[in-house]
This record gives sequence, C-alpha cells and structure tokens, in this order.
Amino acid sequence: MYPEELVKPMRDELIDAGFDALYTAEDVDSALAKQGTTLVMVNSVCGCAAGTARPGAIASLQGDKKPDHLTTVFAGVEKESTAKAREYMVPFPPSSPAIALFKDGNLVHMLERHHIEGRSAQMIAENLVEAFEEYC
Repeated sequence: MYPEELVKPMRDELIDAGFDALYTAEDVDSALAKQGTTLVMVNSVCGCAAGTARPGAIASLQGDKKPDHLTTVFAGVEKESTAKAREYMVPFPPSSPAIALFKDGNLVHMLERHHIEGRSAQMIAENLVEAFEEYC
C-alpha cells in the first residue's frame, strides 16, 4: 500500500477534473449501474499514468461528446474498488493504468497499459475522443 501523501496529488488530479473516486466495491457497482456512459480510469503511481494516462483522459474531455459519468479507482491503493472494477473489465486482464468506457454497464472500449505505454497524452486523448464519438 502506498502512503496517502504520495497518492493524494495523483488522485486529486482526476478529482479536480471532475472524476468521482470510487473507494468500495459498492461504489463501483453503483457507478456502473447508472444508465448512460461511464469512464473508469484505473489510476496508478507509475510514470505512464502521470505522463500520459491521466493527462490524456483529462484532455479527452474537452470536446462536445464525453461520458455522462467520470470515475476512478486507484490500483495498489483502493484494492477493493479496483478489484471490483476489473471484474467488469473481463475478458481483459488486470492492467494499471487502464481506461475503460462503459455504456449502460457494458464495456464498450478499453485501453490497457500496453495501449498507454509509449504513447503521448494526445494520442490517448484522441483514442478516447473517437470512442466518445461512437458511444456517447
């Protein structure tokens, strides 16, 4: 488990951009039971989360089409909510960071760590914007 003083700025970066932090399995179930589209950002302390995943997810929200609900879980910190979120992401293996888009509780788009590493924040944002255009 990472110390709170280390992860708080990383969590707050997403919260400040409008994401709701999910701390329990019940929080995840409730968030994904909502109608409409829900983006789930699996946050992480790794460099690709800081360098591209979080900035890309935030940048993707600048257009007209965006998810109805923005949520985040923190891998390695909020273990219960992260495990529950990953159950919804099957058949994809656990990955952090990761970004998943759900429509009416069904997974419709997934960015795994290998889609994030080595790509710019702009590339992540463009990928998500295309998914928003299709599903939101």
